Amino acid sequence: MPRFYCPVPLVTGATLVLPAAAARHVQVLRMQPGDTLTLFNGLPVKDAGSTTAEFNAVVLRMGRNDVEVQVGAGLEVSREPLRHVHLAVGMPANDRMDWLVEKATELGVASIQPLLTERTVLRLTGERAVKKQQHWQGIAIAACEQCGRNTVPQVHPVVAFNPWLQQAISQPQGCRLVLSLAPSTQTLTAAIELAATSVVTVLSGPEGGLSPQEEAAALQGEFAPITLGERVLRAETAALAALVALTLG
Repeated sequence: MPRFYCPVPLVTGATLVLPAAAARHVQVLRMQPGDTLTLFNGLPVKDAGSTTAEFNAVVLRMGRNDVEVQVGAGLEVSREPLRHVHLAVGMPANDRMDWLVEKATELGVASIQPLLTERTVLRLTGERAVKKQQHWQGIAIAACEQCGRNTVPQVHPVVAFNPWLQQAISQPQGCRLVLSLAPSTQTLTAAIELAATSVVTVLSGPEGGLSPQEEAAALQGEFAPITLGERVLRAETAALAALVALTLG
């Protein structure tokens, strides 16, 4: 059954005009009155902790520019990993950041923080940065629709490395890890055994990694250095490999 993100209150029995983005998707699929679909808004169910809900719905009317549905029964469901992993990544270039956002969402990332680091090739500021952040948030929404997640991870606005690090240090939460190629770095497997907390922040560099100064600053901020093994992975592969180990391990 097609799934659509609908960021409005969903109430069983209510008649609803779908938001523009969801309506366009319904029209592209050439759905007709009487067809069924699934809606989710990412909001937690009242008194159910982090559990979210998805709702069956039936198409009532297909307009030229709008679609009206009737919201059916809701189902409380959680498809989130037990460990909440937040990725802070030096943005890889070209379309690799798009790919990273999509796959990280499918794998259960809690949030993604795009970073401008010393070696970042993709230099985004001002309006371009805002548009890219909105584009990546749209990719995360589409990935949730496809993979069955009802919780949409937030893609934060692009920020420079140093201000982000200072904020992360001043507001510590859970376990903090940084991917490192330095010798004698502990393995991610060992770090997972120590990371009993349910919240983990993973810092990963862009192509070429973090600069020595940036890595040293992270270590001083009590980010534990970890390695993914003997092979040097691409920036987007490294971040996703760490995410897989932390959410499935």
